[in-house]
Amino acid sequence: MTEGAEVARFEVWAPEKDEVTLDVGGERLPMERDVSRQGWWAAQAPAEDGTRYGFSVDGGPVLPDPRSRRQPDGPDGLSAVVDHDAYAWRVPWPGRGLPGAVLYELHVGTFTPEGTLDAAAGRLDALAALGVTHVELMPLAPFPGVHGWGYEGVSLWAVHEPYGGPAALKRFVDAAHERGLGVVLDVVHNHLGPSGNYLPAFGPYFTDTHHTPWGSAVNLDAPGSDEVRAFLVESALAWLRDYHLDGLRLDAVHALCDTRAVHFLEELADAVRDLSRDLGRPLFLIAESDLNDPRLITPRDQGGLGLQAQWNDDFHHALHTALTGESAGYYADFAEQPLRALAKTLTGGFFHDGTYSSFRGRTHGRPLDRTRVSAHRLLGYAQTHDQIGNRAQGDRLADSLPPGLLACAAALVLTGPFTPMLFMGEEWGARTPWQFFTDHTDPELADAVRQGRRREFAAHGWAEKDVPDPQDPATRDRSCLDWSERDREPHRHLLEWHRTLIALRRARPDLLDADLAAVRVAFDEQARWFAFRRGDIRVALNLGDEPAAIPLGGGALRTLASWDDSASLDTDGVLHLGPRSAVVLGER
Repeated sequence: MTEGAEVARFEVWAPEKDEVTLDVGGERLPMERDVSRQGWWAAQAPAEDGTRYGFSVDGGPVLPDPRSRRQPDGPDGLSAVVDHDAYAWRVPWPGRGLPGAVLYELHVGTFTPEGTLDAAAGRLDALAALGVTHVELMPLAPFPGVHGWGYEGVSLWAVHEPYGGPAALKRFVDAAHERGLGVVLDVVHNHLGPSGNYLPAFGPYFTDTHHTPWGSAVNLDAPGSDEVRAFLVESALAWLRDYHLDGLRLDAVHALCDTRAVHFLEELADAVRDLSRDLGRPLFLIAESDLNDPRLITPRDQGGLGLQAQWNDDFHHALHTALTGESAGYYADFAEQPLRALAKTLTGGFFHDGTYSSFRGRTHGRPLDRTRVSAHRLLGYAQTHDQIGNRAQGDRLADSLPPGLLACAAALVLTGPFTPMLFMGEEWGARTPWQFFTDHTDPELADAVRQGRRREFAAHGWAEKDVPDPQDPATRDRSCLDWSERDREPHRHLLEWHRTLIALRRARPDLLDADLAAVRVAFDEQARWFAFRRGDIRVALNLGDEPAAIPLGGGALRTLASWDDSASLDTDGVLHLGPRSAVVLGER
């Protein structure tokens, strides 16, 4: 809808309906077909910021607007008018692009006990002091109840009301920009709902042509898909434009089923590029993809889809197995020789680049052309919401690893060639779990989720009693960060280590070099030491339980950062490093 001083124009796409009625401010008004746009209906009515409204199709119940900007009473309630021009932005933000970035993934509902955007904004000084450049917010679209991960949102243009609604997001973004922090939002285009999802009542938003783990696929290529694609593209642009965001993270793009000649992601990338030009500030898209297909992040003028970056799970899996020794499920391929797997990802991007994947039972991936794809287009991380929360008990690395190995993980992530990302609390080795929690208001759906979660992990040997109940409020409460940990050891030491590494990354040009072909790696699988070189910088890790002698070669080196104060370099260029420790060295 668009708004004037006193009268607003309400619009809705309902291509197969005979009658559409607008319910606004408690009054019913018939809507007329828009002759200029096939399938669209329109009406005008007095409205202002906060006015409730909805649509009835063919005499049915009043439903929320598919393009609702606000759902003050939750997904099942009426929509509300939002006047975006009413907010006075404080910061003339020039934007902050992805090259050179350090991202920080944050879930609003558990970042603080209050679980609101305003409370999260109150902690931004800590993130600025840490040295990260962008905050990546997990999904904010409205979902049933109060607490949840956010991946079951239904109104892709609105902000979850318990988090504070649209105005709170604008305050958060302003506060972040005041501190020089960019803001990225995780958006979900591959599925909606299931609870509170009224889109099928209006038109063919979904299709049985394809099926996904969540049921019928979002309609990207069947009849009516032009408008569905526009719905998704315009919602993405609205986040970037109306909320001054700097980028979007696109959830599970491998689940976007699209057989058209121009892929939806290509269309979205073009639209974001055009908006960036119009706004005069950098904007970017980061994909979560299971495909290991470099075309996703190859520029459009080189035949790619044109997204700016993607998460790199191969790097995570190699690092995780090197740290923990886990070998179940998708970790199996990496666990055979974890340091070799780590070396391959640090120098080639993907581990599976056309190689056989035992987890999938087939070959997987495509080689990445290092002359065409910059390393900053891959995000590197030791932990994410997925890799923690999809464990049966939501345990973090800090729950089972000593601080020294956490320090090694940080060194690899923050001095490696990829764009680094941390998960909230990782910087101080938070011990609080991050578990799967929901607040479904539909009892049948709540029980189905509960039982499904238990069956899933029972198949992997977990007792039902050891799998937290997603619907129990205590599961969410356990997942909230304990900020008092930061003031105690060993958390204080880990926090300072992260600050030091991020400051080094910012200060040393070699650590911002995005050329994967320039990375040099050495390792000893049996002795469990690993070293790599980026220009004049050497990074060495000892993941083992015994001291290691690591040959670094010639050059006058000095220590830039060391977890182990006893680390020493002899005249032959051999570094003597204590157990479970890391050191960063640079030429004098």
